[in-house]
Amino acid sequence: MSDHGPWADQRLRAAWARQDWAAIFREYRRAAGGLSQRDLEPLTGFAQPYISLIENGKRQITSAEVVDRITRGLKVPEELGGVPEHRHELSDWQPPSELRDRIAHAHSTGRADLGVANWIKDVLSQHRRAEDEVGGRELWPVVRSQLDAVTRLLPNASGQAADQLLILAAEHAHWLSWVAAQEDQQGAALSWLDLAHGWAIEAGSADLTSWVTRVRSHYTLRRQDPIRALRTAESARDVPGLSPAAAAIAAHAEGMAAAAVGERERARRLSDEAFNLVLQVPDEGDRPGWLYWLDPVRARLQRADMAYSVRDWSDAAALYAESLDQLRGFPRDHAYYTARYDDARSRI
Repeated sequence: MSDHGPWADQRLRAAWARQDWAAIFREYRRAAGGLSQRDLEPLTGFAQPYISLIENGKRQITSAEVVDRITRGLKVPEELGGVPEHRHELSDWQPPSELRDRIAHAHSTGRADLGVANWIKDVLSQHRRAEDEVGGRELWPVVRSQLDAVTRLLPNASGQAADQLLILAAEHAHWLSWVAAQEDQQGAALSWLDLAHGWAIEAGSADLTSWVTRVRSHYTLRRQDPIRALRTAESARDVPGLSPAAAAIAAHAEGMAAAAVGERERARRLSDEAFNLVLQVPDEGDRPGWLYWLDPVRARLQRADMAYSVRDWSDAAALYAESLDQLRGFPRDHAYYTARYDDARSRI
């Protein structure tokens, strides 16, 4: 991290992760050796009085153009969402071969500084939440750059450190797969998912291996191939050593596929199983990072989706109604589930 200058400082990185501009300016000046506010003028393009207003919380930065100018001026590292050395355009959907090449050298001896990786993990968690609200199209280049940063650390890692980096790389590849699928880039989505699956297995992560397999089942079900989707979902549940949250999502996936092939009783049984498993881990900190959203509210919505899939319209409508008010902060999800609620009610 020494080549990042002030950005090696953890307090500065924490401020950037929060997008707290007042703290970013203060911590940057401190980490850069005690710069004055006037020293920031040529870097940010702001006059000293305006910088003072920002640091005092009296001015907010909201313009994307201004953010980009500051990001470049302060030389924010690529892995934190700064200016990438090689911009990854949306037209570049497929995973490049150099990612595989870096992974192939992941078990050489050496020491990798996991500080960078831990901060990238924090940034990815923010992107997950942002994707919930605005979609992932705008975040694609940033996450691709973060994945590059993670895989560049691998040749100097071994043992547990290499496993942690592989899991983080797999999480990024899964995210990229999901966004590609939303953009109807199905071939690229499967390619990224293949990378995520292989890396999860190599790292020995049962939960992530099961989750990626479940995502493949979801893709297959969306392509109207329920038999293959059911077979894939069964594989997701067969992974030994799953945590309750991962087991819950795998059970739900198998239930949805079972409903699609007409096995309604099996789907209902799996719905109950999945719901009860989620209730075992209501706190986000007890679930894998990519399942941050699987709280009791989402568990009820999944149960509603299962009831909808097996045509239990009254149950579906009641379960949707219980949760809709708690989705106000997620406009896309609120609109989606409201439509399903209205449709279920119309069929009663």
